Amino acid sequence: MAIKTKPAEAVLPLNQIVAGDCIEVMRSLPAASVDLIFADPPYNLQLRGDLHRPDNSKVDAVDDHWDQFSSFASYDAFTRDWLSAAKRLLKPNGAIWVIGSYHNVFRLGAELQNQGFWILNDVVWRKSNPMPNFRGKRFTNAHETLIWASRDEASKYTFNYEALKALNEGVQMRSDWVIPLCTGSERLKDEHGDKAHPTQKPEALLHRVILGTTNPGDVVLDPFFGTGTTGAVAKMLGRNFIGIEREESYRRAAEARLARIRPLDQSALEVTGSKRAEPRVPFGQVVERGMLRPGEVLISPRGRTATVRADGTLKGPSAEMTGSIHQVGAAYEGAPSCNGWTYWHFKREGQLIPIDFLRQQIRAEMEAEQGRPH
Repeated sequence: MAIKTKPAEAVLPLNQIVAGDCIEVMRSLPAASVDLIFADPPYNLQLRGDLHRPDNSKVDAVDDHWDQFSSFASYDAFTRDWLSAAKRLLKPNGAIWVIGSYHNVFRLGAELQNQGFWILNDVVWRKSNPMPNFRGKRFTNAHETLIWASRDEASKYTFNYEALKALNEGVQMRSDWVIPLCTGSERLKDEHGDKAHPTQKPEALLHRVILGTTNPGDVVLDPFFGTGTTGAVAKMLGRNFIGIEREESYRRAAEARLARIRPLDQSALEVTGSKRAEPRVPFGQVVERGMLRPGEVLISPRGRTATVRADGTLKGPSAEMTGSIHQVGAAYEGAPSCNGWTYWHFKREGQLIPIDFLRQQIRAEMEAEQGRPH
């Protein structure tokens, strides 16, 4: 499926894996050209010797050369440089996600704030199947932390609240996500049957991030691409991706993986829209446009009635029960709040129709007007 791009993005290496050092590559890309960055930087685990299970078998820990730094100062300098390069790439309303463990996430968070990013949330990824603590000297390390931040405090970042709520069976998405580690058929293996990458993230984690904080056609950059989880999910969800990876073996695994991904059909990419993003329509506008007339009676689901007044308020059976469509509905129900748009109905040709139908008519006209040339 072809993904539409804006002219400013044409020079970007869209839907490609770029070989090289992430800092150098990011500095070579055009400024303010990326909508979202997802970064899974080295953890700087500071391992001290091998780790063995109770049966004396060796644990396949993260001991690769890319995770080794000579000191905290060296790691901090690296963090400062790549975050600076990343911020330059973000559009004014862009955002970044970084993920880390207790070894590095606090240093990442401090540097994000030092550079003027605006932290929106920290999210705890709680692993439903964590690796046990074999030595029994600490708590089982069962989570990692993600930090979500906008480029600046004033950035109008993307947040698909309603889509995430729908993903969570109608319940507001919380900041603690229970998702299993990447295992089974999802875990990529090399030609020897070993893990292709020691810290491959589950696609479920990236699905939630990309669905919730980008829109179809957006550009998602991953400066530590690894075996391409970010690219795989972005491609499936109709987003553009840019991967940066210096390790050839990881690039090969990612390329093979991406070749197997088929983007979803356009209709499947549609998600529940945010009602906050829709233009506000006062009930008084329905009245002044004559869609409902003063004196007309509205009916609740339980058959209670209220009369429309000329100023867009409602009057109930008593003088005290007067107010907005929301206030009068809440008073009838004895509730702290009420969505009057769905609570009240008007009658046309013997049928009860929610007044929200009229609001949607006005919104459709507003959208059509915005699309007309001036």
